[in-house]
Amino acid sequence: MTCIKKIFLLGTWHLALGTWYLSAQDGYGEMYVPHPIKISPKTSELGFFLGGSYYTGDLNPSGHLNRFTRPAVGVIYRMNFNPRFSAKAAGSFGNLEADDAYSLNEAHRNRNLSFKSKIMELAVEAEFNFLPYSTGAKKSSVITPYVFAGVGVYHFNPQGYYQGKWYNLQPIGTEGQGSTFSGEKTYSLTQFSIPFGAGVKVNTAKRIGINFEWGLRKTFTDYIDDVSGKYADPVLLASEKGPVAAALSDKSLEGTNHAGRQRGNSYSKDWYSFVGVILTFKMRGDEGQCDVPH
Repeated sequence: MTCIKKIFLLGTWHLALGTWYLSAQDGYGEMYVPHPIKISPKTSELGFFLGGSYYTGDLNPSGHLNRFTRPAVGVIYRMNFNPRFSAKAAGSFGNLEADDAYSLNEAHRNRNLSFKSKIMELAVEAEFNFLPYSTGAKKSSVITPYVFAGVGVYHFNPQGYYQGKWYNLQPIGTEGQGSTFSGEKTYSLTQFSIPFGAGVKVNTAKRIGINFEWGLRKTFTDYIDDVSGKYADPVLLASEKGPVAAALSDKSLEGTNHAGRQRGNSYSKDWYSFVGVILTFKMRGDEGQCDVPH
């Protein structure tokens, strides 16, 4: 909003008090002169994200920034309402994967499951700076920590490896999803998430800033890795979905028929995260502040 618009919006108020100002004189006959207030203009930034993505779930229950972290990229648009509060729209693309073969748990290694998935996310987030910050502003803090939270929508597609080939796991229902012998429904590949996290913003040049950010995503599914409930009956699964479905459902190193036994932990939902560096460029906004009389 320009200074002219801000002044116009206060015009009615000024007119209503105009008579009072003219008559409000002190004992020395001097008329009161209102002092202007400072209003900081909005500014916007365009940024590019480069970093990593990873997931935590049944196949990587507690691993953060470990061997399963994969490259990720993205773009962001940020609207700065004032030096403390901002809104950000972000588009991110990454890769998720995990493998029981690297687990420290012997039972998990015997389960022998693995997956990989591309992940695409669009998110809208609100940010709060702990110190007054504006990219390129001389009077702004050079550095500030910040926190953010918002809402996002993401798309994933878990794949499993079998005999030299990767297969899409959702259509074949490795735990019986969508089959006549199971009450489990086929899970959606596009879902909502709640992104939140923290970071540090650093002023580096007149219109350039660098952000270091780590964001977690709470999801509402346990199927990012296609592992959640119990093993399906391999005979019934093979009869409806084919032998590849049965083979990908149970890849255990010891035995091949664990029907009805626990395959994953359905009480704990999957998470995914993005971590990395954002390079931002200040796009527009009036320099400095505008005066609005009061």
